[in-house]
Amino acid sequence: MATNKTSDVPADVEKEITDAQVAEVVEAKDEASTKSTAKAGKRSAKAVAEAEAKVEKEERKAAKAETETEDAEKPKQPVKPARSRLERRGKQFRKVAELVEKDKAYSLEEAVALAQKTSTTKFDSTVELHIRLGVDPRHADQNIRDNLVLPAGTGKSVRVAVLADVDDAATAKKAGADVAGIDEILKDLEKGQITFDTLIATPSQMAKLGKYARVLGPRGLMPNPKSGTVTTDVTKAVSEAKAGRVEYRVDSTGIVHMGVGKVSFTPAQLIENIQAVFASVRGNKPSGLKGTYVKVVHLTTTMGPSIVVDLAATN
Repeated sequence: MATNKTSDVPADVEKEITDAQVAEVVEAKDEASTKSTAKAGKRSAKAVAEAEAKVEKEERKAAKAETETEDAEKPKQPVKPARSRLERRGKQFRKVAELVEKDKAYSLEEAVALAQKTSTTKFDSTVELHIRLGVDPRHADQNIRDNLVLPAGTGKSVRVAVLADVDDAATAKKAGADVAGIDEILKDLEKGQITFDTLIATPSQMAKLGKYARVLGPRGLMPNPKSGTVTTDVTKAVSEAKAGRVEYRVDSTGIVHMGVGKVSFTPAQLIENIQAVFASVRGNKPSGLKGTYVKVVHLTTTMGPSIVVDLAATN
């Protein structure tokens, strides 16, 4: 007759064995999971990661398309039209601009009177002349450049410096130069200080300005024979600079920009200066130029509206 045998293994030992078996099962599952990915092919870790990334990308595309569809269904807000250039100006400018008729070319006398009337600044504004020429500055013979003495002056107080030896410096001082000599001017240039509006030099002293060309050139202060600032006649050069000698040069777009006086000038003085500029520009017309030489002329003041001048005034 069979009899039931009870286990001789203590309960705590039996529990330990059970936990060990569980750990073995978990380890076996992990191992099986690791073996499920191959080293290469569709079941490789790299391929699985790429597939998951592709699915995520498609989901993002679908979400984006859904968002765009919702945005398209929303009513669009009306877009305000951009304000014109005149509307973006100040009230005072818009008020005086109404005095200038569009598409009308004024006679020189009318343009000068209107320019003085439409000046709105609290300071003594400069009257500016802008002449568009039918030239191509890339051609040497069409690079219009000249200098002249304005009959009524510029209305500015010009500080003149003369780089010359002792004898010429003394002569320049008598003629009205503010600074004359060598050491004083070169010391200021060495420090980067510009204490003059016009620099005149004698030919023998030009070599000393070579190292300062990068300072003087961009400011238009480098002496040049064409502008009359490199000369042996320092008396004449100083007198003309003080009287109102100005230099003009056509820019890259074929336009000459010049200040021809101040609003405080009389109309007769402004007209005299403008006619002198017209005469100089006409005298520099290239001989081989085809087509229209002077295309359009505008007169304006600092921060003032532009006024078209009748081309008959330039002849």
